[in-house]
Amino acid sequence: MPKPFPKIDCERVQPGLPVKDVAAAVDFYTKRLGFTLGFTWPESGPATMAGVNLGEVQVFLQQGTPNPDGISVYFLVSNADELCDAQRANGVEIIEEPGDRAYGLRDYLARDLHGYRLGFGHYIYTVGEPIEIQRVDVPVRLEKRLAALLADLAAYKRLSLSSCLEEILLHTNEQIGETGNVPSPHTKAQLRYIQELKKKHGIDYDSHGSYRFVEK
Repeated sequence: MPKPFPKIDCERVQPGLPVKDVAAAVDFYTKRLGFTLGFTWPESGPATMAGVNLGEVQVFLQQGTPNPDGISVYFLVSNADELCDAQRANGVEIIEEPGDRAYGLRDYLARDLHGYRLGFGHYIYTVGEPIEIQRVDVPVRLEKRLAALLADLAAYKRLSLSSCLEEILLHTNEQIGETGNVPSPHTKAQLRYIQELKKKHGIDYDSHGSYRFVEK
């Protein structure tokens, strides 16, 4: 009878890929795929191993004989479309175009210099049974700059203005844990984009600014 396993915590997976030339592989991953260099080993002399990072995920590139048959590595990213466009512009072969999948991701497949298949995707929330609703008109008046930001954000998220508002409202109706914090409907990349939109539209007030709004 198998021995029971203890409770196991695993916080990170670091796949290793055999490559013919570590330096050439590092160059491809950092200049064409958008990874950053984590380390090379040994520190002196030709590298036989390197770590390249995409966000918090690290891939080991190890000196050896490439064997891409049947091997795929998948990465969960903030915006698959933007990354795909950048990789394509840098000469990466895209072997499957971005698309919304039934398993809840919008993803695509690329191929590296040794033929390894690399998948990149972000979550989508269109999977599941349709929810029948009836929409009603609600009189809404928004601060002009905030309305402009919302329109740009909806376009960026590929949502209608109404759907974007619904998403935000549904998230703010929930709380996380005992602290009362509410979940954000935006990814880290979307929050960075919102900061750009705030500068674009000259929004110089904070999240409590609406309490002090007075109309001209």
